[in-house]
Amino acid sequence: MENRLHIYYGYGKGKTTSAMGLALRAVGAGQKAAIVQFDKGYDGVNEHYSERKILRTLPNISLFPFGKERVLGPGAFRFKNEPGDFEEAQKGLAKAKELLASGDQSLLVLDELLAAVMCKLITQEEVMGLISLYNENRRCELVITGHQVWPELVEKADLVTEMRKEKHYFDRKMGSKEGIEF
Repeated sequence: MENRLHIYYGYGKGKTTSAMGLALRAVGAGQKAAIVQFDKGYDGVNEHYSERKILRTLPNISLFPFGKERVLGPGAFRFKNEPGDFEEAQKGLAKAKELLASGDQSLLVLDELLAAVMCKLITQEEVMGLISLYNENRRCELVITGHQVWPELVEKADLVTEMRKEKHYFDRKMGSKEGIEF
């Protein structure tokens, strides 16, 4: 059966959650999954994304987080890009290319790749280059997440799901909750 390109995008909650659920499903089916996360830094000590705590313990899941730390403490987040953010994005792209070309995974998730475009850490052209590489030899299912898409990307995809916010408790100034948002 042919492998497919999935895109989960939008401003609603659930893009990463859906991609991680698909990775768990693949591993549960005896397959290997690789997850490359863009702009979700890890300083090697403070883990701000709870799913990574369990993903690191599971066999057959390879996790590759890239990005400088943006969480500055409780309720504090760095939005402005720094030079290291661009370097980390390029490292993430290089890992994605490596996995597309020679990885042994059945599923590859490029989490927040589209958010990295929106934040101007990488370009649409670089993403389309990844898609071209993928289309040369669709060795695995490919999942891309983030906020915004563009027509050329949508045209190349086999599945596009928009997560659209209708209502969110953040709008009522309710904070994020460990185990739910992070």
